[in-house]
Amino acid sequence: MQHSAVPELELAHTNTRPIHWVAIATALAGVVALSSGLQPDSAHAAQAAGPQTKSAPAASAPATTGVAFPLDCGPVKAVVQKKASGDLDGDGRPETVAVVHCDAGMGTPPDGVYVLTQGAGAAKPRVVATLVAPKARETVTDFAVRDGAVLATLLGYSTADVPSCCPDVKETAKWQWQNGTFVRSTPGNAQNV
Repeated sequence: MQHSAVPELELAHTNTRPIHWVAIATALAGVVALSSGLQPDSAHAAQAAGPQTKSAPAASAPATTGVAFPLDCGPVKAVVQKKASGDLDGDGRPETVAVVHCDAGMGTPPDGVYVLTQGAGAAKPRVVATLVAPKARETVTDFAVRDGAVLATLLGYSTADVPSCCPDVKETAKWQWQNGTFVRSTPGNAQNV
């Protein structure tokens, strides 16, 4: 039998009984109650002196349901593949940008990229700009609305002889609202895929 060099002491806190847990729970509840009573009222904590103004509720972005996109799909319907929203023209109301293509059973249908807006009191959204027309035979891969600009990566074709299944050109595009129209720039150079 080995003996420890440290004598065993019986300490009160090492033998827990139910009354100890009740005392700890009561103390914690008191601390929580006291701390919530000492917090500043959030409605008055950071207000500056002066007249009170209420901000208008934020406008919601236009929905894509029920919108007639300028896309001829024949007997199949148009499908919204991707969408993103943001204030593109700086008027304080968000626009929605939608990537739309025909619901083809096979192949890679070309995409159209459309900007939707909905004025205050308007019954439904409307298309106000076409950024990419389906006749350009481009497919959108990456897509975002950021800092008032529309950003996209487009896959396209170097010639009309390239089959629709196999785009061979990749480019990035950026559209920004300038002087009443969307201006396209190409942040990166076109690359062969």
